[in-house]
Amino acid sequence: MSNSVTLLGFNLNGGKEMNSMFRKHMNVSRAFAVTFGLVFVTGCSGDMAMEDDGMAHVHIGHVMTGWKDTPDNMGLLPTANAEAKIAAQHAGFALSKPDDLAWMKTHIGHILNAVDPSVEPKGPGLGYGVVKAAGGAAAHIGFAAESNGASDNVKTHAVHVEASANNVVTWANIIVRLGKLVQAAETAIQAAPLVKKIQQLADYMLAGRDVDGDGKVSWKTGEGGLDAANQHMGFMTKGEGLTS
Repeated sequence: MSNSVTLLGFNLNGGKEMNSMFRKHMNVSRAFAVTFGLVFVTGCSGDMAMEDDGMAHVHIGHVMTGWKDTPDNMGLLPTANAEAKIAAQHAGFALSKPDDLAWMKTHIGHILNAVDPSVEPKGPGLGYGVVKAAGGAAAHIGFAAESNGASDNVKTHAVHVEASANNVVTWANIIVRLGKLVQAAETAIQAAPLVKKIQQLADYMLAGRDVDGDGKVSWKTGEGGLDAANQHMGFMTKGEGLTS
């Protein structure tokens, strides 16, 4: 843990700046969204072939109302919200005993389960994960914007939602990286600073991050989290007459 690199303001192994690391993870996130997009297209029961004026609303429904493989068939964004809240809760638990290595490792496992159950299959999460849910939301809102007949309202806010959801995937993937370092730590002194960083990232997944210091969190790359994604989905659905 001696060499240092700045990662979202944190010191880790290496020597690059945090923006470089964030861009690297964003590229991975975009590739992830495209991959899930291909999977989800084949899983829409032929809906993509429709490409009619209502297809945008179908994909909005996948984001907000229901998707076939989520827990209880929830929407992808609500699933991401639920998993992220579990991760944030257990990040708080982990940091509550910074002198207890075993305690921190236990709750880091719980965080990893909520973020990406393919990394840690056992825990209090829903079994879907922030990474998959937020990546799916980004993919489907992109499908909505690309559908024939999609309104300017959908196209505009889809950019905002997709950017925010991809931020969440990026932060979630960094949490996985840091979580593995905690699991490999031999002392509480090594683990505690990493747990603190994970807690901050878990907060970012929900509330976002004021990168430019203007006193507010926008939807933009590096700033918007799930709160911003939800806000702009609200604008979109109201504009489409789907919500009041």
